[in-house]
Amino acid sequence: MTKPAPAPPAFHPVRWLTNQPYLLLTLTSLFWAGNIVLARHVAGHVPPLTLSCVRWIGTFLILLPFAWPHLKQDWPVLRAHLPMMLFLSLVGFAYNNAISYWALQYTEALNALLIQSAGPLFVALWSLALFGVRLTGAQLAGITISLAGVLTIILRGDFSALANISFNRGDLMFASSLVSFGLYSALIPRRPVTHALSLISFTTCCGALMLVPFSIWEFSTGATLKFDFVSMATLGYAVIFPSTLAYLFFNRGLALIGPNRAAPFFHLVPVFGSAMAIVLLGEQLRIFHLMGYALVLAGVVIASRRGSAKKA
Repeated sequence: MTKPAPAPPAFHPVRWLTNQPYLLLTLTSLFWAGNIVLARHVAGHVPPLTLSCVRWIGTFLILLPFAWPHLKQDWPVLRAHLPMMLFLSLVGFAYNNAISYWALQYTEALNALLIQSAGPLFVALWSLALFGVRLTGAQLAGITISLAGVLTIILRGDFSALANISFNRGDLMFASSLVSFGLYSALIPRRPVTHALSLISFTTCCGALMLVPFSIWEFSTGATLKFDFVSMATLGYAVIFPSTLAYLFFNRGLALIGPNRAAPFFHLVPVFGSAMAIVLLGEQLRIFHLMGYALVLAGVVIASRRGSAKKA
């Protein structure tokens, strides 16, 4: 008598999601786009340094019950690589997040989106400078095409508008946050081998602690957090979506396909941002939006194709 065939393994949605790098990185861009739109909306109402500090404290507290067993197991590895882990906390969480929130107090949305579109270039430059990893032809073509799509959307199809753009200190601050996050993106594939929850809980905790003195200074200047609906909703969104979920998704996506193939997904942030403006703020959908979306999607598909990165 023949034995019955074994039943197929049960479908686990979480396990399936953790092996879908393109979906993970797309959701990350969506959450970060919402973060930029929201941060610009509440600029002047929610203190930026306090928002950043509370954001990472909240993320750490949410993750801690799930991460604790892994933290105990991975502690010898984390301690052995403490300088590296502290540096990742600084560039990926403390400085990058705080300076971008602070910059949005000064910069205009158009300027911020233009600067955001340069994110993949910073990742590529850091990867080349630190590890000799250069872009493949497909990656370079994809970044260029998707950048053209971003500019088409932001400039409303009129590239001559570039000549009328002026930059202020907020723009320089926002650009420095992207330089910082590009460094984080280039380094994260070389991080110590730990569980994903150990990595993000440790770095968010350290990032929050680094921001505490600056939050105290901000409070001393009279910039206090108001416990109203706008502040609480902002904190709730910031803690859950662009922090806890986005960084888990981003780190996993980088681990699966590498920084240069993942970098073009930065270009989805301004695309999602413009779409949110259409849906939430009542802006009209125009032909240049569709052209820009098509270019960005084509560029992301081309740049993220499977292929070996080249050594310089």
